[in-house]
Amino acid sequence: MQFIVYIIAFPLLWLISILPFRLFYLFSDLVCFLVYRIIGYRKKIVRENLALTFPHLSNAERKKIEKKFYHHMCDMFLEMIKTMSITPEEMEKRFHVTNIELVHEYAKQGKSVILVASHYASYEWLLTINPKIGFQGIAVYKKIANPYFDKLIRKIRSKYNTELVETRKAIPTMAQNQRDGKLSMYGLASDQSPKLDRIFHSMKFMGIEVPVHTGAEMLAKKYDLSVIMVKVKKVSRGYYEAAFLSIADNPNDYKNFDITEKYLKEVEKQILEAPEFYLWTHKRWKHRVNK
Repeated sequence: MQFIVYIIAFPLLWLISILPFRLFYLFSDLVCFLVYRIIGYRKKIVRENLALTFPHLSNAERKKIEKKFYHHMCDMFLEMIKTMSITPEEMEKRFHVTNIELVHEYAKQGKSVILVASHYASYEWLLTINPKIGFQGIAVYKKIANPYFDKLIRKIRSKYNTELVETRKAIPTMAQNQRDGKLSMYGLASDQSPKLDRIFHSMKFMGIEVPVHTGAEMLAKKYDLSVIMVKVKKVSRGYYEAAFLSIADNPNDYKNFDITEKYLKEVEKQILEAPEFYLWTHKRWKHRVNK
């Protein structure tokens, strides 16, 4: 059954990917109408999250963010499909990195790094930076249940020679690369809610005390990896700008969880600047402390 679903869906995905951008975004508008108006995908979760994090806004103001968010979300996920056929030249125009030289400095030092990112703006197109960084880009990801779609996602995300590693294989990969002296940049999305058995720290995130992911910091300290952050900004529809920010050059010089808090405070700044570009469908605040 999984294979049947895949062979039915794949031609449709390919056709979407080759649409001219004008038609592509008209199609995204249609998808948004279906997802938001007809299906109401995770609308309750989105509204709860916005009410929790922006209690000072009126219902009308939060509704405005909500509508903009759904339009962006549909664009972003369809843009991942667009990666199947988009040319490197077109991608270069649409996803611009402003300060790649910061990453090159780390490469010159011969030190591997952890790149922390958030579910903000275009985290999917972020994988296209690999040819520019001077490292082997390795993205840690969660495997998809359908093996055929998992293979497709891996193919799409590795188009720019980014190596994808399942979450459970991240530590063995880092250990082996360190033994081999392989210079690598490990990409981790570190703003999601941790599993209950992996809670080591909590902090205020968007004004609410919640458990936070500390894996990136722990790995950085274990393998002495510098930590940098990438902040992606949506300039206009289909166009993004990314900038790197140094978080911790010598992670073992920091007190426990200071690196995690520094990173999440930067994520918070992004959200407050333009909340419609954050992924509000995630249950980010489900394990609130002192509800």
